[in-house]
Amino acid sequence: MDKTMLADLESLPEEDKVRMSTMIEQLQIRDSLRMYNSLVERCFMDCVDTFQRKSLTKQEETCVRRCAEKFLKHSMRVGMRFAELNQGAATTD
Repeated sequence: MDKTMLADLESLPEEDKVRMSTMIEQLQIRDSLRMYNSLVERCFMDCVDTFQRKSLTKQEETCVRRCAEKFLKHSMRVGMRFAELNQGAATTD
């Protein structure tokens, strides 16, 4: 958030601040759940080949672990890059 947005939020009545805070928190939870669901779906589709057993085979388990690690590293990198770009845009204002 840039400085003008923060200043705008500070000028809101307390009730509106609480409402905005709740809304932001709900959006963050929703985004976290979307990321988790995307991770589960992608890794499951890529790694699980058969339903002959209740548990994952060693190969499937290794694949899921690697897939999850890659997904999370990628998500972190995208988040860091977005923050860098956002910070760069804020300094040019």
